[in-house]
Amino acid sequence: MALHCQEFGGKNYEASMSHVDKFVKELLSSDAMKDYNRARVYLDENYKSQEHFTALGSFYFLHESLKNIYQFDFKAKKYKKVTGKEIYSDTLESTPMLEKEKFPQDYFPECKWSRKGFIRTRWCITDCAFDLVNIHLFHDASNLIAWETSPSVYSGIRHKALGYVLDRIIDQRFEKVSYFVFGDFNFRLDAKAVVETLCAKATMQTIRAADTNEVVKLIFRESDNDRKVMLQLEKKLFDYFNQDVFRDNNGTALLEFDRELSVFKDRLYELDISFPPSYPYSEDSSQGRQYMNTRCPAWCDRILMSHSAKELILKSENDEKIVIYDHIGPNVCMGDHKEKDAYEVRRFSVKPHCSQEGRQHTEICNPNSCIDKSSPECHIFRLLIVHYASASGLCSREASHTSLSCMFM
Repeated sequence: MALHCQEFGGKNYEASMSHVDKFVKELLSSDAMKDYNRARVYLDENYKSQEHFTALGSFYFLHESLKNIYQFDFKAKKYKKVTGKEIYSDTLESTPMLEKEKFPQDYFPECKWSRKGFIRTRWCITDCAFDLVNIHLFHDASNLIAWETSPSVYSGIRHKALGYVLDRIIDQRFEKVSYFVFGDFNFRLDAKAVVETLCAKATMQTIRAADTNEVVKLIFRESDNDRKVMLQLEKKLFDYFNQDVFRDNNGTALLEFDRELSVFKDRLYELDISFPPSYPYSEDSSQGRQYMNTRCPAWCDRILMSHSAKELILKSENDEKIVIYDHIGPNVCMGDHKEKDAYEVRRFSVKPHCSQEGRQHTEICNPNSCIDKSSPECHIFRLLIVHYASASGLCSREASHTSLSCMFM
């Protein structure tokens, strides 16, 4: 079971980070985790090292039924069998079992400093090797700037950062393997196209600052109907009069504006989205289905994979698609990112087979066809990503985002 977190410790991480150790210890010792007898926990807690701090956390729990699992040592360039439970925090830069990088400051010059980056680990189960990449990309700093061009300048920044990550995980330093990349991509809808569609028959009023003449607010009104206000747009305000458009039929009418991933269609695959936008949900505990009026709702939190990884999870002995891609807690407040913002569960089994040449390969089979699910030859493999922002889960009332990714084997 893999749990990926972003903004670990919350928005006020300096005050909240002191609670992290307790949270981790309680998680490892909880009754729910008693069947997971091995664990690796990697926490980037060193906020005093601003040049390296990413606030990412990656948790990996291994079920006792899984007899042999190996993790890659990036320094020694070899796999090591995973035993026991180990926690790493202040020394991630020198930990050979992962690669961690913070994006350069010039990737997002508008922000004084940023915690955005990625952590990569590599695993091997029954001769099936794959990378798991915990990622946090740049946000939209201003709705007004995002609205100016199509695609927005922020989309270009995310494109550059994601391209950098993909280039790093397939470069010549190590053998190429399948990979899953999941976390908070901060993907946004094409703001200009969305506004033009939602307010096609509206008139726009522009409000400027008196001293600088800078645009500080846009108001879109209906041409008739007493000039009713449809949308108000500010740097951190996206107040549309009818939120149902983002929830009806899971917001699928807006998927045509979800375009940022299309640039990477030759490198990345995503299952069909059938859940509503995962951000920005209200942090009011009584408003589990309500969006905040700070940003245009979007599918920020995703599970993406290489095309070779796609072949792993979309095949079965019956050639049947046995994958669920969804989010959890649709009616429960989980913070601004729905507790899995896009929590997807992918189920499949990994079963070793020998080809006629005697070489072992990996085949995906239907979990329901496995007679003995505890056998190391037939593991149920489930990936789950949850964008999580609740106080109870991340030690802090303002514990901003967390992505959960679960693999049960």
